[in-house]
Amino acid sequence: MEELDLIVESVQQDMEAAIKHLDHAFQRIRAGRASTAMVQDVMVEYYGAMTPINQVANVSIPDAMTISIQPWDAKAINDIEKAIINSNLGFAPSNNGVNIILNVPPLTEERRKELAKQAKSETEDTKIVVRNARQNGLKELKKLDGVSEDLIKGIEGDIQVLTDKYVKTCDDHLKVKEAEIMKV
Repeated sequence: MEELDLIVESVQQDMEAAIKHLDHAFQRIRAGRASTAMVQDVMVEYYGAMTPINQVANVSIPDAMTISIQPWDAKAINDIEKAIINSNLGFAPSNNGVNIILNVPPLTEERRKELAKQAKSETEDTKIVVRNARQNGLKELKKLDGVSEDLIKGIEGDIQVLTDKYVKTCDDHLKVKEAEIMKV
């Protein structure tokens, strides 16, 4: 019995991790408003080491269309600017010697549709991960010896219920993100 519970728990943890990954991916997809999440994956070469931008500067949002980056070390301002340009985020940084300002342009209808497609793609990838977690759980069940078929069928049903729940969660997250992206 304990092995069966461990299999179900493992499947659920894998599916939960997939949803967390989807949420992280959605944070990087901008929806017309400035967000610190837009630059969180930018890596800056800082004293010879690749360092996340939030470890070399204060990243803030002074208004809905602006990201302000204030380096803790004034010498790093050019390295940060270069990292933003090289990250292909589509921002043109402006440097006033103290801060780097990123103006987030309003999204065009075409760009909104592109971002909605990207969100849908991320969701589909997450659904694949959820289904793979189901498959792995079912394979583990098949490996067990000395467990009644009725019990295995019941656990398979539980795993399918989990799968359906997490696939629906993916769809719900997508609806919210698409609405956010398409909102003018």
